Amino acid sequence: MSQRFRWGHININVANLDLSTSFYEKLGFELFRPDIPYLGLEAKEARAMPENTEQALAVPQGTKGRACIMQLGKGLPKLDLIEFSSSDPRLPLRNQDRGIVRLCLATEDLNAEYHQLAANGVEFLTPPSECIERMAEVAVCRDPDGTLIELLQVHLDRWPRTQRLGS
Repeated sequence: MSQRFRWGHININVANLDLSTSFYEKLGFELFRPDIPYLGLEAKEARAMPENTEQALAVPQGTKGRACIMQLGKGLPKLDLIEFSSSDPRLPLRNQDRGIVRLCLATEDLNAEYHQLAANGVEFLTPPSECIERMAEVAVCRDPDGTLIELLQVHLDRWPRTQRLGS
């Protein structure tokens, strides 16, 4: 049986595309494209979305925006950042809310990353904290719009040995 789906991208709507691009560059992302061509949006100036794109995304008619695609490494998923000029923004989700709440990035040295990012003005909700049985360490920060970013260092050698499903 062939695989039905594969990773594409993760979308984050932002209030200020330039500020958010700068933030994600601090996390190690790089610009992949200065636009999202299939949406008809580019990073340099806000444009009206084509009518068929508005319909496909179920956004109000006359929606304008600007956008870019960023990447962490060369693979997937990519990160689409979109600044809509005609949106009705709401507060981002919190950890206890339903839906996609946070983006998780893994690292080999959470403590060093935490100190470097904090020194560069990244707002953290928590410093690095050890999880159960020291199987992982986690710190959570916010992007400029309040989107939660979990930074994770996993210690697989401390995980219990279990049989994998499907083997």
